Amino acid sequence: MFLWGGIAMVLVLVTGFSMQLAAGRSSFGAPLYVHAHALTFFGWAMLYLTQTLLATSGNIALHKRLGWIAAAWIPLMVVVGTMVVYLSLRRGHTAPFFTPAYFTVMAPMTVYAFAGMATTAIMLRRRTDWHKRLQFCAMAGLMGPGFGRILPMPLVMPHAPLVETASILFIPLVAAAVDWRRTGELHRAWLWGIGALVVVRIAVDLLGSSPIAGELHAWITAGSPGAALPPFAYPPLPGG
Repeated sequence: MFLWGGIAMVLVLVTGFSMQLAAGRSSFGAPLYVHAHALTFFGWAMLYLTQTLLATSGNIALHKRLGWIAAAWIPLMVVVGTMVVYLSLRRGHTAPFFTPAYFTVMAPMTVYAFAGMATTAIMLRRRTDWHKRLQFCAMAGLMGPGFGRILPMPLVMPHAPLVETASILFIPLVAAAVDWRRTGELHRAWLWGIGALVVVRIAVDLLGSSPIAGELHAWITAGSPGAALPPFAYPPLPGG
């Protein structure tokens, strides 16, 4: 279950970003920081899949050694993720189906929530039942950009945040249901992991429409092209 779930999540990311590349909405001519972001976050996805494969195949020794790389990779993702949000906002580049104010809080909070859950999972590595389920939920929390590039998000505006939340929760909910059916009980790690994802998304929705998000957007974009975008209006669609 964990291996197939990991494969499914990596396929979502690969499919989503490949579709953007094929459609001409992404290119290898993007700024350097965009490539740094892609390498860092997709690197984590491959590391997660490798770790899951090692654990399920019984190669625990190598799994533990690579775990130190994973522990060091998490703060790298926080730094790179924060940098990309800051630079994207200043350039006026945000997802067109989110308002700039919403994106200002959603993107970094997604990364910080992932980092918190993944770090907790590492701290509980001796309790493997908790460790693997929390890491699964942490990985699921990063699926928004993948699903957002597969699903017709512009067609569901202004409900894109709700659709993204549902897509993020889909895989861990299915995994929890399969696990429950297999073991006969719902492990508490699923409640904590999925519950954390729900709480974060509620917090993002509340903050993303608040004056706090507008003020934060104005502070970040001051003196840059991004300041021209109204914080609570949807940016123009590509080609629109």
